[in-house]
Amino acid sequence: MNYLLDTHTIIWFMNGDKSLPSSVKSKIQNINNGCFLSIASIWEIAIKTNLGKLILNGPFKEIIPFLLENNIELLPINFEHLQKLLILELIHRDPFDRIIIAQAIEQHLTILTKDDNFIKYPVNCFW
Repeated sequence: MNYLLDTHTIIWFMNGDKSLPSSVKSKIQNINNGCFLSIASIWEIAIKTNLGKLILNGPFKEIIPFLLENNIELLPINFEHLQKLLILELIHRDPFDRIIIAQAIEQHLTILTKDDNFIKYPVNCFW
């Protein structure tokens, strides 16, 4: 199975947060699964860290090595993702979440998220 991690999912995974269910953690750690993180999530983390709204357990520069160590691929935003974004209903107005949803739909990925707004879209979610 291939998964796209929502921003809070990767933050909780990196920080070892107990809010992350063991079922989600095991999906991320299962080497038979493909796990992806949108570049939009990295951007969101950078913005929130810069504003003081987010504190990571380690330095921001360690995110990419962490992803590599955990076999999580960085998913760039491409033109097809943006085309999909343009036709999404404006149910959820968070721009980071909307691009993650568009990417998951376009790439046929299941999103690992706790956000109930995601299931209002035609996308597979787990949690």
